[in-house]
Amino acid sequence: MYKKLAVLSAAIFAFATPISGSLASGAPIPDWVVPPDKVVIDVVTVNGSGCPQGTAAVEVLPDNTAFTVTSSRYTARVGVGARPYDFRKNCQLNLKVHVPQGFTYGIAQADYRGFAHLEQGATALEAARYYFQGDSSTEFADHNFKGPLNDVWQVTDKPDVGEIVYLPCGENRNFNINTQLRVYAGTSDPKETTSSITMDSPDGSVNTTYHFAWKKC
Repeated sequence: MYKKLAVLSAAIFAFATPISGSLASGAPIPDWVVPPDKVVIDVVTVNGSGCPQGTAAVEVLPDNTAFTVTSSRYTARVGVGARPYDFRKNCQLNLKVHVPQGFTYGIAQADYRGFAHLEQGATALEAARYYFQGDSSTEFADHNFKGPLNDVWQVTDKPDVGEIVYLPCGENRNFNINTQLRVYAGTSDPKETTSSITMDSPDGSVNTTYHFAWKKC
Protein backbone atom coordinates (compact mmCIF):
# COMPACT_ATOMS: atom_id res chain seq x y z
CA MET A 1 0.00 0.00 0.00
CA TYR A 2 1.25 3.45 -0.86
CA LYS A 3 0.64 5.94 1.94
CA LYS A 4 0.47 9.70 1.74
CA LEU A 5 0.37 12.40 4.39
CA ALA A 6 -0.75 15.99 3.98
CA VAL A 7 0.32 18.68 6.45
CA LEU A 8 -1.89 21.59 5.48
CA SER A 9 -4.69 23.86 6.59
CA ALA A 10 -8.09 22.58 7.68
CA ALA A 11 -9.51 23.39 4.26
CA ILE A 12 -7.12 20.95 2.62
CA PHE A 13 -7.64 18.23 5.20
CA ALA A 14 -11.30 18.25 4.26
CA PHE A 15 -10.32 17.47 0.67
CA ALA A 16 -7.41 15.07 1.21
CA THR A 17 -7.35 11.30 1.12
CA PRO A 18 -7.75 9.80 4.62
CA ILE A 19 -4.47 9.05 6.38
CA SER A 20 -3.62 5.56 7.55
CA GLY A 21 -3.12 5.13 11.30
CA SER A 22 0.57 4.25 11.27
CA LEU A 23 1.55 7.17 9.08
CA ALA A 24 -0.71 9.67 10.81
CA SER A 25 0.94 8.85 14.12
CA GLY A 26 4.34 9.80 12.70
CA ALA A 27 5.84 6.35 12.13
CA PRO A 28 9.62 6.85 11.85
CA ILE A 29 11.73 5.95 8.85
CA PRO A 30 13.60 2.66 9.57
CA ASP A 31 17.19 2.95 10.75
CA TRP A 32 18.92 2.14 7.45
CA VAL A 33 22.60 1.16 7.33
CA VAL A 34 23.95 4.26 5.58
CA PRO A 35 27.11 3.93 3.45
CA PRO A 36 30.07 5.80 4.96
CA ASP A 37 31.50 6.91 1.62
CA LYS A 38 30.28 10.11 -0.03
CA VAL A 39 27.23 9.79 -2.29
CA VAL A 40 27.35 11.91 -5.45
CA ILE A 41 24.44 12.69 -7.78
CA ASP A 42 24.96 14.03 -11.30
CA VAL A 43 22.07 15.77 -13.08
CA VAL A 44 22.06 14.18 -16.55
CA THR A 45 19.05 15.98 -18.04
CA VAL A 46 16.50 18.57 -16.91
CA ASN A 47 13.31 19.14 -18.90
CA GLY A 48 9.98 20.80 -18.33
CA SER A 49 8.20 24.12 -18.04
CA GLY A 50 8.58 24.05 -14.25
CA CYS A 51 12.36 23.76 -14.28
CA PRO A 52 13.93 25.71 -17.17
CA GLN A 53 17.65 25.20 -17.62
CA GLY A 54 19.58 26.57 -14.66
CA THR A 55 16.62 26.79 -12.27
CA ALA A 56 16.82 23.36 -10.58
CA ALA A 57 19.53 22.07 -8.25
CA VAL A 58 20.16 18.69 -6.60
CA GLU A 59 22.14 18.26 -3.38
CA VAL A 60 22.94 15.22 -1.23
CA LEU A 61 22.71 15.70 2.53
CA PRO A 62 26.09 15.38 4.30
CA ASP A 63 24.95 12.28 6.20
CA ASN A 64 23.89 10.44 2.99
CA THR A 65 20.34 9.92 4.29
CA ALA A 66 18.58 11.96 1.61
CA PHE A 67 18.92 14.36 -1.30
CA THR A 68 17.05 17.56 -2.08
CA VAL A 69 15.73 19.12 -5.28
CA THR A 70 15.32 22.89 -5.29
CA SER A 71 13.59 24.88 -8.04
CA SER A 72 13.33 28.63 -8.48
CA ARG A 73 10.62 28.95 -11.17
CA TYR A 74 8.09 26.21 -10.50
CA THR A 75 4.67 27.91 -10.38
CA ALA A 76 1.36 27.04 -12.04
CA ARG A 77 -1.29 29.75 -12.22
CA VAL A 78 -4.63 30.54 -13.77
CA GLY A 79 -6.61 33.76 -14.06
CA VAL A 80 -5.52 37.40 -14.30
CA GLY A 81 -1.99 37.69 -15.72
CA ALA A 82 -1.70 33.98 -16.53
CA ARG A 83 -1.11 32.63 -20.03
CA PRO A 84 -3.36 29.79 -21.27
CA TYR A 85 -0.64 27.18 -20.73
CA ASP A 86 0.43 28.42 -17.27
CA PHE A 87 -2.17 26.24 -15.54
CA ARG A 88 0.19 23.26 -15.83
CA LYS A 89 3.91 23.09 -15.04
CA ASN A 90 6.09 19.99 -14.99
CA CYS A 91 9.68 18.97 -14.32
CA GLN A 92 11.53 15.86 -15.45
CA LEU A 93 14.90 15.03 -13.90
CA ASN A 94 17.24 12.26 -14.97
CA LEU A 95 19.83 11.62 -12.26
CA LYS A 96 22.92 9.46 -12.06
CA VAL A 97 23.39 8.36 -8.46
CA HIS A 98 26.93 7.19 -7.72
CA VAL A 99 26.30 4.47 -5.15
CA PRO A 100 29.17 3.47 -2.82
CA GLN A 101 30.49 -0.03 -3.40
CA GLY A 102 28.58 -2.76 -1.58
CA PHE A 103 25.31 -0.83 -1.36
CA THR A 104 22.15 -0.23 -3.32
CA TYR A 105 19.20 2.10 -2.70
CA GLY A 106 15.51 2.83 -3.05
CA ILE A 107 13.36 5.76 -1.94
CA ALA A 108 11.85 5.42 1.54
CA GLN A 109 9.97 8.71 1.59
CA ALA A 110 9.49 11.86 -0.47
CA ASP A 111 8.53 15.24 1.04
CA TYR A 112 7.13 17.95 -1.26
CA ARG A 113 6.65 21.57 -0.17
CA GLY A 114 5.38 24.81 -1.61
CA PHE A 115 2.80 27.58 -1.37
CA ALA A 116 -0.76 27.75 -2.67
CA HIS A 117 -3.08 30.68 -3.26
CA LEU A 118 -6.45 29.34 -4.36
CA GLU A 119 -9.60 31.42 -4.68
CA GLN A 120 -12.97 30.07 -3.58
CA GLY A 121 -13.96 27.39 -6.10
CA ALA A 122 -10.43 26.85 -7.47
CA THR A 123 -8.52 23.57 -7.12
CA ALA A 124 -4.94 22.41 -7.62
CA LEU A 125 -3.00 19.18 -8.02
CA GLU A 126 0.54 18.08 -7.16
CA ALA A 127 1.63 14.80 -8.75
CA ALA A 128 4.92 12.90 -8.62
CA ARG A 129 6.39 9.78 -10.22
CA TYR A 130 9.85 8.35 -9.67
CA TYR A 131 11.47 5.19 -11.00
CA PHE A 132 14.70 3.61 -12.16
CA GLN A 133 15.45 3.89 -15.87
CA GLY A 134 13.94 0.94 -17.74
CA ASP A 135 11.78 -0.08 -14.79
CA SER A 136 8.03 -0.41 -15.31
CA SER A 137 7.23 -0.24 -11.59
CA THR A 138 6.65 3.40 -10.70
CA GLU A 139 5.98 4.84 -7.27
CA PHE A 140 3.39 7.59 -7.49
CA ALA A 141 0.94 9.69 -5.58
CA ASP A 142 -1.37 12.60 -6.39
CA HIS A 143 -2.38 15.29 -3.91
CA ASN A 144 -5.38 17.60 -4.34
CA PHE A 145 -5.93 21.07 -2.88
CA LYS A 146 -9.14 23.06 -2.64
CA GLY A 147 -9.76 26.78 -2.26
CA PRO A 148 -10.10 29.08 -0.52
CA LEU A 149 -6.49 28.67 0.54
CA ASN A 150 -3.53 30.99 1.05
CA ASP A 151 -0.89 28.99 2.89
CA VAL A 152 2.26 26.90 2.68
CA TRP A 153 1.72 23.20 2.03
CA GLN A 154 3.67 19.99 2.56
CA VAL A 155 2.79 16.47 1.44
CA THR A 156 4.65 13.23 2.08
CA ASP A 157 4.63 10.07 -0.02
CA LYS A 158 5.79 6.95 1.81
CA PRO A 159 5.56 3.34 0.55
CA ASP A 160 5.36 0.46 2.99
CA VAL A 161 8.85 -0.78 3.83
CA GLY A 162 8.23 -4.09 2.08
CA GLU A 163 7.18 -2.33 -1.13
CA ILE A 164 10.22 -0.07 -1.57
CA VAL A 165 11.69 -0.60 -5.04
CA TYR A 166 15.49 -1.01 -4.93
CA LEU A 167 17.98 -0.73 -7.75
CA PRO A 168 19.21 -4.31 -8.33
CA CYS A 169 22.72 -4.77 -6.97
CA GLY A 170 25.41 -4.33 -9.59
CA GLU A 171 23.17 -2.54 -12.10
CA ASN A 172 23.94 0.95 -13.35
CA ARG A 173 20.66 2.71 -14.11
CA ASN A 174 19.71 6.34 -13.78
CA PHE A 175 16.91 7.55 -11.52
CA ASN A 176 14.00 9.49 -13.04
CA ILE A 177 11.77 11.97 -11.22
CA ASN A 178 8.68 13.44 -12.90
CA THR A 179 6.60 16.02 -11.04
CA GLN A 180 3.82 18.36 -12.08
CA LEU A 181 1.59 21.10 -10.71
CA ARG A 182 -1.85 21.99 -12.05
CA VAL A 183 -4.35 24.63 -11.02
CA TYR A 184 -7.94 25.01 -12.22
CA ALA A 185 -10.18 28.05 -11.90
CA GLY A 186 -13.23 25.87 -11.24
CA THR A 187 -16.12 28.08 -10.17
CA SER A 188 -13.86 31.06 -9.39
CA ASP A 189 -13.77 33.96 -11.88
CA PRO A 190 -10.50 33.82 -13.89
CA LYS A 191 -11.24 37.27 -15.33
CA GLU A 192 -11.18 38.84 -11.88
CA THR A 193 -8.93 36.59 -9.76
CA THR A 194 -5.68 34.62 -9.91
CA SER A 195 -5.02 31.22 -8.34
CA SER A 196 -1.61 29.58 -8.15
CA ILE A 197 0.41 26.75 -6.64
CA THR A 198 4.19 26.75 -6.34
CA MET A 199 6.92 24.27 -5.59
CA ASP A 200 9.83 26.68 -5.80
CA SER A 201 12.17 28.71 -3.63
CA PRO A 202 14.43 31.42 -5.07
CA ASP A 203 16.52 31.43 -1.87
CA GLY A 204 16.71 27.64 -1.54
CA SER A 205 14.77 27.59 1.73
CA VAL A 206 12.00 25.35 0.35
CA ASN A 207 12.83 22.09 -1.38
CA THR A 208 11.71 18.57 -2.15
CA THR A 209 13.43 15.88 -0.10
CA TYR A 210 13.91 12.27 -1.18
CA HIS A 211 14.94 9.98 1.69
CA PHE A 212 17.19 7.06 0.76
CA ALA A 213 16.43 3.48 1.75
CA TRP A 214 19.87 1.87 1.81
CA LYS A 215 20.57 -1.84 1.55
CA LYS A 216 23.80 -3.82 1.56
CA CYS A 217 24.44 -6.02 -1.47
